[in-house]
Amino acid sequence: MLLSSPVEWAMAFVAGVIALSFVGRSLPWQVLQPRSQPSPLIAALLSHLQRPGLLASAGLLLLRLSIGLLMIHHGQEKLADPQQFASTYVASLHLPFPLFFAYAAGFSELIGSWLVILGLLTPLGALALCSTMAVAAFQHILTAGFNIYVLELVLLYLGGSLAILLNGPGRFSFDAGMLPALFAAADGPSTGGAERATTALQPSVIAVEKR
Repeated sequence: MLLSSPVEWAMAFVAGVIALSFVGRSLPWQVLQPRSQPSPLIAALLSHLQRPGLLASAGLLLLRLSIGLLMIHHGQEKLADPQQFASTYVASLHLPFPLFFAYAAGFSELIGSWLVILGLLTPLGALALCSTMAVAAFQHILTAGFNIYVLELVLLYLGGSLAILLNGPGRFSFDAGMLPALFAAADGPSTGGAERATTALQPSVIAVEKR
């Protein structure tokens, strides 16, 4: 559903900030100390998600909402009339099956925007937005040359999406709340049973009163 007025856009933006801030508070986004040595891939993912501090995560949240809420509009426009987009833009790139690529661009922007907004599978969403904006920048250069007035919006979207891709979604995201908990749950059975066994066998002293 398209938002018709700037007031609705502002209200949606504020509502998204409030909702995701509560989500971030309720999820276990604090740095976890795994009980066993994690694999290099898991360690890299945890470091990517937990690196930004509280203030930086708030900035990334604002960036995600700004990029995502505005990019949804472009995806909706493409899917509203994919044939017109294919004839106007995709055909100039001389790609085969222009209608297919029109649908691919529309769904990439629409689904990728929601993933970026929620911070859910954020690298995939940010990569989808980066891909469509990179192709759009190439199309603008091919048809209009290096015209800053044509390229500026596309490059802003591309730069913002690339910043999210490289820096991660921040701690106020579903990724930062879910992935560490999933890794901790996967790590738990291997050592949790041994810890419970050792704590259950602690000696105890019972005082006996002499009569």
